[in-house]
Amino acid sequence: MPDPNFYDSVYQVARLIPAGRVTSYGAIAAYLGTKGSSRMVGYAMQAAGRVHPPVPAHRVVNRNGLLTAKFHFGGDLMERLLESEGVKVKDDQVQDFKTHFWDPSIELAL
Repeated sequence: MPDPNFYDSVYQVARLIPAGRVTSYGAIAAYLGTKGSSRMVGYAMQAAGRVHPPVPAHRVVNRNGLLTAKFHFGGDLMERLLESEGVKVKDDQVQDFKTHFWDPSIELAL
């Protein structure tokens, strides 16, 4: 059974990702001081659809900007949500990834 406190911490960080920006599972894990737990962050995002307040899980991608969780959204919903925020996606990959990348270790330290 996953640690609900860890999931809550992941959700708190994910809720801070601004529209039009993306982060990675690993960046959230590193920010939380659990650098090796990017897979657990992914599991938290997978369960995020049942959480209130809502979590913008579509803004969390893999370290290369790939929409690896898109099948959890069904169809192309993850891509459509990102594109509605101005993030271009081609072949399931965020374009201009470095420009759109939001690193909580930097952004939340300000």
